[in-house]
Amino acid sequence: MITVEDGRATKIKGDPSHPVTRGFLCAKVAKYLDRVYSPDRVLYSMRRVGPKGQATGEGARATQAWQRISWDEALEEITSRFKKITGEFGSEAILPYSYGGTLGVLNGASMDRRFFHRLGASQLARNICSAAGEAGLKSVIGVKLGTEPEQFRHSRYIIAWAANIHGNNVHLWPFIEEARRQGAKLVVIDPYRTRTAACADWYLPINPGTDAALALGMMHVIIGENLHDTDYVKLHTVGFEQLRDKVQEYTPERVAKWTGIAASDIVKLAREYATTHPAVIRLNYGVQRSEGGGMATRAVTMLPCITGSWKEVGGGLQLSTGGAFAPIRAGDGLERPDLMLKALGRPARIVNMVELGKALNTLHDPPVKALFVYNSNPAAVCPNHNEVIRGLRCPDLFTVVHEQFFTDTTDYADIVLPATTFFEHKELQTAYGHYFLQISDQAIEPLGECRSNVEVFRALAAGMDFEDECFRESVDQMIDRALDSNHPWLQGIDRDRLEREGHIRLNFGEAELRSAGQPGAAVPSQSNYFLPFAQGNCFTSSGKAELYSESLKAQGLDPVVHFKPPGESRHSEQAKAFPLELLARKADNFLNSTFSNLPTIQKMEEVGLLEMNASDAQTRRIADGDRVRVFNRRGNILLKAKVDGAVQPGVVCARLHWAKLGPQGRNINVLTSEKLTDLGNSATFYSVLVEVELFQTAS
Repeated sequence: MITVEDGRATKIKGDPSHPVTRGFLCAKVAKYLDRVYSPDRVLYSMRRVGPKGQATGEGARATQAWQRISWDEALEEITSRFKKITGEFGSEAILPYSYGGTLGVLNGASMDRRFFHRLGASQLARNICSAAGEAGLKSVIGVKLGTEPEQFRHSRYIIAWAANIHGNNVHLWPFIEEARRQGAKLVVIDPYRTRTAACADWYLPINPGTDAALALGMMHVIIGENLHDTDYVKLHTVGFEQLRDKVQEYTPERVAKWTGIAASDIVKLAREYATTHPAVIRLNYGVQRSEGGGMATRAVTMLPCITGSWKEVGGGLQLSTGGAFAPIRAGDGLERPDLMLKALGRPARIVNMVELGKALNTLHDPPVKALFVYNSNPAAVCPNHNEVIRGLRCPDLFTVVHEQFFTDTTDYADIVLPATTFFEHKELQTAYGHYFLQISDQAIEPLGECRSNVEVFRALAAGMDFEDECFRESVDQMIDRALDSNHPWLQGIDRDRLEREGHIRLNFGEAELRSAGQPGAAVPSQSNYFLPFAQGNCFTSSGKAELYSESLKAQGLDPVVHFKPPGESRHSEQAKAFPLELLARKADNFLNSTFSNLPTIQKMEEVGLLEMNASDAQTRRIADGDRVRVFNRRGNILLKAKVDGAVQPGVVCARLHWAKLGPQGRNINVLTSEKLTDLGNSATFYSVLVEVELFQTAS
């Protein structure tokens, strides 16, 4: 909720009527006014006049590298260059690059997709964040659905698995605290001692990338001791016999050697989880940022399927609820992939956003000659940072960035366009942590000459002489199109009602709802809880939870599940040269790299640190506060050692932020690789080996 006085936003607060957020905001969003009115906002279109890579600073300080131009000049230059590149190399030489941005439906994926599809540009596989976890989850239950946050208050055993709830999922935390006041136990499994781990009843530090092994070890105990729910397994799963055979290999003693968790603790965890009802797992995406991330997510997702906790209010698992909003994009009315056929007569090629460095530096047919970046900051967030920067420096790469600030990526742009914040445009908002849909109204007029993604790509379509009617649709018409669905979950929800009520829970049917304390009884009221898999009803080809997957088998993958140590881990050959496993973590108070340039947020987050265990520091004669060099074959970075108890021996940790605000103009992604995960072709940020040495300055 935004308070506006004389056209200026003066206050932001949470909606007290929202059943999940309940009137409070996380610390970073609570300071969003500082972002909107920052003196460093990009407010006008700019053309580069200085060399690429010149550190431009922010806002008014970015004068030497840039020349202010009008929107008409910017659009003319972009469209003329696109036409020239298309004529010489083909339209697939143009690559869009985007991800979350302001996280709305329209400004995330509507007019932009229509434009690039009609242009015939290369498609972008947006796999950098969650694709491996999604693939693992869907391989078992077929859809991104899970336990709604309101149910956690009824849980009696809560596992936060790679989930820093207290730091990054604050609206779930009060429900967990309510459960704990009623006797629930909170267990945290994480290689890093997070804020949540510090609050836990039981903290289990785990070696990075070994989560699949732990889940398999738990299932070894649960199935071996007959603690599984035989009725649920029989009625609502397939492949249990194959899983039972598979988990025999994963004894607690064997799993302990991989995970670093004592065999006795693995047994205790398995028994407590299987025998305490209801039990729920809050799984987050950190678990899938290793080479075996897809299988790890698959293994953890199997746990509530064999214990039957899906049928209990306060049971199950939450990774994402985003699949509930898939009907909004059904039918492709917003994105119009059919326009590619008009441009090319076929679907355009696909480039994985994780491999941007490779895409820019490796000869393709056609080569990438233009890059249009919006809703993302790849020069900060992409793995293999040095290769990404090498590609962005190419003098014959034409780069456009639509942004709110002069980021790491704008330092390599030819044209920068000013972008709106969510205060400055109307939007349809979905969620991935609850089941409420809402509209966010435009609160203020755009600052300066800022434009939303929708308006920018509408203007570019006109500049390219695209006459398709879809480019003339208004924001309201696109919202209406998104909500025009026969899917039962959207029945009775339209724009007028959303504008009137503010937020609306999806329309789950009677058979999918249960009352707390009555886990078997269907009830008609939507005020009751959504249990999507209480009666099975998985979105798989079999309609059941697939503990054995024919689809994985067809891909040449293990159809059940398995654990293989990452190629970059303490168990690998590379560990001889680089013996430390690096967690390239996201900061608690930034959103990926967003907010990392705001002074009020910077005060909340100490950056430029390498957290080390005392034993590793002592071996290398490193003391707390020393300057250290962290390196591997991909690059190096200078950081300040913080010798604390946050990581176990053999693990070090550093946090992501803007490169140009860090030491040497670099960030931790100089050390990460473009290697992809086993499922989902996602990024492997947590499968990284490094060495650390005391940095000695020249005398």
